[in-house]
Amino acid sequence: MALQGINLPLAFSGQEAIWQKVFMGFNISMEDLNDFFGGPAFLAWARMGNLHTWGGPLSKNWLKQQLVLQKKILSRMLELGMTPVLPSFSGNVPAALKTIFPTANITRLGDWNTVDSDPRWCCTYLLNPSDPLFVEIGEAFIKMQIKEYGDVTDIYNCDTFNENSPPTNDTTYISSLGAAVYKAMSNGDKDAVWLMQGWLFYSDSTFWKPPQMKALLHSVPVGKMIVLDLFADVKPIWATSSQFYGTPYVWCLLHNFGGNIEMYGTLDAISSGPVDARISKNSTMVGVGMCMEGIEQNPVVYEFMSEMAFRKEKVPVLEWLKTYTHRRYGKSVQQIKEAWAILYHTVYNCTDGIADHNIDFIVKFPDWDPSINFGSRPSKLNSMHTFRSRTRSRRFSFQERSSDLPQAHLWYSTHEVVNALKLFVAAGNDLAGSLTYRYDLVDLTRQVLSKLANQVYLDAINAFRRKDVKALNIHSQKFIQLIKDIDVLLASDDNFLLGTWLESAKLLAENPSEMRQYEWNARTQVTMWFDTTPTNQSKLHDYANKFWSGLLEGYYLPRASSYFSYLFKSLEKNESFKLVEWRKQWISFSNKWQAGLELYPVKAQGNFLTIAKALFDKYLS
Repeated sequence: MALQGINLPLAFSGQEAIWQKVFMGFNISMEDLNDFFGGPAFLAWARMGNLHTWGGPLSKNWLKQQLVLQKKILSRMLELGMTPVLPSFSGNVPAALKTIFPTANITRLGDWNTVDSDPRWCCTYLLNPSDPLFVEIGEAFIKMQIKEYGDVTDIYNCDTFNENSPPTNDTTYISSLGAAVYKAMSNGDKDAVWLMQGWLFYSDSTFWKPPQMKALLHSVPVGKMIVLDLFADVKPIWATSSQFYGTPYVWCLLHNFGGNIEMYGTLDAISSGPVDARISKNSTMVGVGMCMEGIEQNPVVYEFMSEMAFRKEKVPVLEWLKTYTHRRYGKSVQQIKEAWAILYHTVYNCTDGIADHNIDFIVKFPDWDPSINFGSRPSKLNSMHTFRSRTRSRRFSFQERSSDLPQAHLWYSTHEVVNALKLFVAAGNDLAGSLTYRYDLVDLTRQVLSKLANQVYLDAINAFRRKDVKALNIHSQKFIQLIKDIDVLLASDDNFLLGTWLESAKLLAENPSEMRQYEWNARTQVTMWFDTTPTNQSKLHDYANKFWSGLLEGYYLPRASSYFSYLFKSLEKNESFKLVEWRKQWISFSNKWQAGLELYPVKAQGNFLTIAKALFDKYLS
């Protein structure tokens, strides 16, 4: 981060240990906190009040380990000249607080994406900022951090209204809430500055009209709030809010949702957006930032965005890419220059305004009855359809389609990108020894083949609808083979391995019990994700989907095979597709896989260039 010029990083690790110390002062026991904290892979959502308990409890070892880690992180940030951003109190409290303080203004929030509003992990408790206890707890939290870490920062993040609207749109009330949030910070640190996500102004725009926005943004002293224009690369708020009504803001790239592996970018918007914002009339922009939900993909996007903090004028992207590829691969190769010119105008110049979230059918298999039109299915039977209806409260949205078949997001010509891949493969003789070339070739081959698989899946569904058993067999087998082949491809690069993810989680454990819990967390986050029943997949299944070797062969392949077998049974017996029966079988398999202990490779296998060439010849030549 320091080498990229980042000087204001979030430092959120270890906060549960701080909360334990704070809540003990309010008579909250560790047992109460076991029902409050989420598991290691779900801490972000527990901290936001979306869920509780899921994946937990957090052990004493974990709390201690993370606090030690946080202190090391802060020390290193300070050495590198960075200003850490620490968390603050957003009002999310344990259920026990309501019993201990029966007169406190505590509200139970609604359900957040459970299957049937399961109280074991849904519907968290929010202490209203208007309650005096809010400032008391918030102040205690800030002071406890200063006690543990020292005076390391004056900037604190709080997102108490993120995906959670205030109970009324009365501007006086909203202003009082904002003032209380800031008072809790400033009582603990007199120089406190409130750093706030601006996501709510986009995701809940029906609530946050100009009067409500002004009430919140002006509820603190001038200069004591900084807003993150979180999605400025696609939906900038500064331009429609009079520069956040005079409040300093950071122009941010969101880019990635769910940590998905998908080649995607908006390079033209990145090259001009921060510059346009900075030179605009009455600009209150104070920096650029990145707020992605995952970073281990699309290195070109983050490399480019990092430079924008130092750019005064719009960047000619094509010229920049020529120097980028030379730096990235260590030499200038003509085929690579031509390939990146194509990628720039296709994959990396999405202009349709859709927040990209990878729903390629290999990693997000459609959960539906294909004998019935996609667009007409009730939401309870079509999770992809329910995603469309919840875009206000989620950090991604899907393209509206008139087709009666599910569609993955596609914003470019696949034919042109195949030509880019052909050029990439041709450069192999010059760049075979480059690890960055290896990564990019594997990723581009994966991208092309995954889009091909989408079409193959639709061909299979059309064959099923025609009751053409022979064609269904051809297309379903091709889909299965694509999964197998892509798995082999991904296995040839260390960056696309499931084993690395699982082993890194297990290495944090200090005993066998923790090891099982951490592995379950790691497996669950990238698959079923959160809350399931025997007959209903999680509403968030595959949200954090990954194209990783091991995950394709061990998880996605059995799912697709099982689904196609039910399609064949339906045709053979001339009966309706047994969607619920398939779900039962699939969810049972998934739950067993999440609890599994089988090992996956942590080192690359096979020659990436040989594999990529063979797959190009097999499917694309």
